[in-house]
Amino acid sequence: MRKQCVLCGKGAMSGKSLVRKGLAKKKGGTGSKVSRANKRKFLPNLQKMRILIDGHPKKVYVCTRCIKKGRIVKA
Repeated sequence: MRKQCVLCGKGAMSGKSLVRKGLAKKKGGTGSKVSRANKRKFLPNLQKMRILIDGHPKKVYVCTRCIKKGRIVKA
């Protein structure tokens, strides 16, 4: 089972973690430059819940946005 919201399909996204060096221009420097860029994952806030899917209770991952919006029916 993939770590992905069953209702909206929200899952992990890839991105970069940037390390900047140098003094900002407004502080009298030559501007900040990117010295390193490491790959990272942005993970959604998923909760494992028992919800009704097609009238049957099932344990699935649901994102907190779907929980707040009331898209689920708890088993």
